[in-house]
Amino acid sequence: MVTSDERTAEAYALSAGEGEAVWFLATHMTIKSTTASTGGTIGVVDALVAPGFAPPLHLHHREDEPMWILEGEVTFSVNGRSWTLGPGGFIFLPRHVPHTFRVEGNRPARILTLHLPAGFEQYYIELGTPARNAGLPPPAKPDVPRLVAVAAKYGLEYIAEPVA
Repeated sequence: MVTSDERTAEAYALSAGEGEAVWFLATHMTIKSTTASTGGTIGVVDALVAPGFAPPLHLHHREDEPMWILEGEVTFSVNGRSWTLGPGGFIFLPRHVPHTFRVEGNRPARILTLHLPAGFEQYYIELGTPARNAGLPPPAKPDVPRLVAVAAKYGLEYIAEPVA
């Protein structure tokens, strides 16, 4: 029996390369699922991340963030611990735990990122720009005041300020 407070969503499928594609900082993100498409259950982002990219130390107040490395090598730093993961590697980043990562080497990494519950994927959509192709965005300086201002709306807290 379905109750009124159970979430509902329609089944759907996306092929490789399908989804809303945005350039966000040094990444090409394909949004595979959102709050709207899953009834708030899960946000899924397939991200191609530039070599050397490292977001500032931050934490999420609303969602857990599991990540699966599909290509490349990524070093994660979480609460004083460090792991370097390659293809097939998985990490679970719980909400309220400060973390960052860095793409190692001279090749991009491809990371499948989940947001549980959904919602944080909207941060990338709001701050990103529609991707003009399947590659990485051209280098650009981030709008740090805007990144910080919009972060609070999505329950994101930067422990270290983004670098301009």
